[in-house]
Amino acid sequence: MQAVFLDKGTFSDGVDLSAPAGLSDYTTYDDTPEDNEIIKERCKNAEIIITNKVKIDADVISSLPNLKLIQLTATGMNNVDQDTCAEHDVTLYNVAGYAVKSVPEHTFMLMLSAMRSSIYYHKKVADGSWQDNGNFCLLDIPLIDLEDKTLGIIGVGTIGKRVTEIARAFGMTVLWADHQGCTPRNDDYTAFDDVLARSDVISLHCPLNDQTKHLINDDTLAKMTKQPLLVNVARGGIVDSQALTNAINSEQIIGYASDVFEQEPITDDDPLLSISDHPRVIFSPHNAWGSESAQQTLWHILCKQVADFIDNQANR
Repeated sequence: MQAVFLDKGTFSDGVDLSAPAGLSDYTTYDDTPEDNEIIKERCKNAEIIITNKVKIDADVISSLPNLKLIQLTATGMNNVDQDTCAEHDVTLYNVAGYAVKSVPEHTFMLMLSAMRSSIYYHKKVADGSWQDNGNFCLLDIPLIDLEDKTLGIIGVGTIGKRVTEIARAFGMTVLWADHQGCTPRNDDYTAFDDVLARSDVISLHCPLNDQTKHLINDDTLAKMTKQPLLVNVARGGIVDSQALTNAINSEQIIGYASDVFEQEPITDDDPLLSISDHPRVIFSPHNAWGSESAQQTLWHILCKQVADFIDNQANR
């Protein structure tokens, strides 16, 4: 089978991206622009498309008669028109379970950095402010411990559960939020609004869909009565950027730590950039998933999925 990898450059240089077994022809591109005519040209003979974030819409899928499989190098599938895949008998695979170490550890990197204003204090050392001050230490922004704080988790999948384990090791109380507007399904879960009201830190780990689009908005932010830190390692679209920015500026919440944004790379007009110098705001460029071991695990899972698909097609 012929395969095209449209955005190999989303992986680190040191990761072994050997071709999956069973391919007769394999073409890779470091990146592919969001231009349907270019995507169609590159994939015109492909039976398998491998991609991370290139948008594969109905127009592209409908124009590729040889296409049998779209294999994503990610968990989220928002960039592919799933209905059109079904209509044209195109299989769609994602990869899950590869970042169960990387994302939780990144979550706590963001959380600790914001609670202890680490970037702010780093700059104070680097720019001479500490020396100018003359004291043996600087404490103008309070350092906040995680122990004895309440962490609310929205999205209790594999990653949310691992974050729970780490949080409890820090001595935090953990609340699992049930779906907005729903009665808690059992004693392990807490009503959504109660989690917002009771948490010192709220960590997002839910998928982006019609129910979670702008889940964090003016109304839900107003229910966060303890002025929590909000951590987002899920999807940028779960948070209304303007509402979040307003909440930081009005001190409705204490800070925001995010790895994801509504548009990626972040656009110059994203209101979040206006709060980037806040001592409890920290951003990373959607790389929470991408430790070296996570990337290699992802590729191993992907290669098995593609090879199994090719075997199944041959045995039909």
